[in-house]
Amino acid sequence: MATTSAPPRRTALLNHISTTNIKGDLFGGVTAAVIALPMALAFGVASGAGAASGLWGAVLVGLFAALFGGTPSLISEPTGPMTVVMTAVIASFTARDTENGLAIAFTVVMLAGVFQIAFGLLKLGRYITQMPYTVISGFMSGIGIILIILQLGPFLGHAIPKGGVIGTLNALPQLIQTARLPEVVLALITLAILWFTPAALKKIAPPQLIALVAGTLLSLTLLQGDIASGGEGVRRIGAIASGFPQLRMPYMELGLASKMLIDAAVLGMLGCIDALLTAVIADSVTRTEHNSNKELIGQGLGNLASGLFGGLPGAGATMGTVVNIQAGGRSALSGISRALILMVVILAFTGVAAQIPQAVLAGIALKVGVDIVDWGFLKRAHRISMKGALIMYLVIALTVLVDLIAAVGIGVFIANILTIDKMNALQSKSVKSISTGDGELDISDDEKALLDQGKGQVLLFQLNGAMLFGVAKAIAREHNAITSCQTVIFDLGEVSHLGVTAALALENAVEEAVEKGRSVYVVGACDVTRRRLEKLKMFELLPADHTEISRREALERAVSALN
Repeated sequence: MATTSAPPRRTALLNHISTTNIKGDLFGGVTAAVIALPMALAFGVASGAGAASGLWGAVLVGLFAALFGGTPSLISEPTGPMTVVMTAVIASFTARDTENGLAIAFTVVMLAGVFQIAFGLLKLGRYITQMPYTVISGFMSGIGIILIILQLGPFLGHAIPKGGVIGTLNALPQLIQTARLPEVVLALITLAILWFTPAALKKIAPPQLIALVAGTLLSLTLLQGDIASGGEGVRRIGAIASGFPQLRMPYMELGLASKMLIDAAVLGMLGCIDALLTAVIADSVTRTEHNSNKELIGQGLGNLASGLFGGLPGAGATMGTVVNIQAGGRSALSGISRALILMVVILAFTGVAAQIPQAVLAGIALKVGVDIVDWGFLKRAHRISMKGALIMYLVIALTVLVDLIAAVGIGVFIANILTIDKMNALQSKSVKSISTGDGELDISDDEKALLDQGKGQVLLFQLNGAMLFGVAKAIAREHNAITSCQTVIFDLGEVSHLGVTAALALENAVEEAVEKGRSVYVVGACDVTRRRLEKLKMFELLPADHTEISRREALERAVSALN
């Protein structure tokens, strides 16, 4: 594959739009549009907002993210994770307010875009994806499982039951008993096409499009008859409004403001993670480097525009991005052309799309859910780390059965606690104290000889590396182990960072040693470490010549004082 250099940053506002690769960009855009069409329809129907919302979400998010983002070859559109969250948002607000629930849900999409723009302007791009992989894997796998469960109703020929995941699981026996055979057959054929399409055929047309066309033709010929049990035909998308979408002004209810903001933050954060992870994949394939903060601004503008016109929220889509690159797309022109092609399809061919069976879309969405689940890590997580595996399983369970926010929050909290505990254990080993030359400290042979001359009355207390808050206990433990000595030398020469808690623990150790009448030296402190100790006024406890000399000089003075 040909490599390209990082895109020039001539324009601060627009993404990298090049005319040097028009043929490749246009072909990439066409290919990505072909894949986006069935996915957008499936996600629109699955969310409860309707097929048109999925289509316009694919157009608007894709167009604005391509124009103003920071990853030239990235394709943005409604994705499985974003659709799962949006489905919950729509269900929640329409249940509370039947008349304005959908307007509130689209306002949440706009707010999510505002959050993403704010993240980009605050330059938080590099921090967004810095979460433990066990949490990301568990969260994404949980979202995949939710998407699978929510498609069971349409897969069996019914609407999605009320109550989300729990409602679907409770209604599953009834759904199976009253399953509509033609729609089940259509859904199974769809899955078979998606799974078993030969690689040679995939190069000609994406499996999703093949499934969409084949399923629709079957439903209009062999499987179009009434169902004996219910007397109803195959359920289809139905009429899709042609023409441009109407502007939807933001709608806010004060009583729901806090929930709207929380849902928007979750949606925005998920979109950031989804987009930036996909941008990293695009970088690895094209050997370029994306601009994370600019990408977040582009994604935010896309979701803001999508919400204003009743479209689904979106993010960087891995499948669309990789296909675009493989087809030759290299600049943002590919994403722009893809959005314009989809717009033409919406404006001219909605009558054809109305005949698509909902069971086919359910099969497509269910396959997306299966692909989202991190099967590779699930199979081997317990071999890598049992604690990490338990965190992942917990996040999956919380995501599916409780709440997305709780899942991420609890997962990150537990993972960070375990990480801090591990770091503390490692850092504690870098806090050592010896009073003889036979110890493990990193000092010269001459200094070891001086320690031996101290006959156990001179204690060298050495700290190494980054001293964070977890080291405070180790400092206190080592100091408390001191029984009898006349001189204590605190060596900070190898300290790269001294945290506030560790600095206070060191101060306490120095104060206690001084109170017990011991001669105390603090040596090696420089730069940031010294300035922090000066701000604590710790050096005021000691004579100046006890803090401005070297470790060797301190050892010599201590031994001389004994003699």
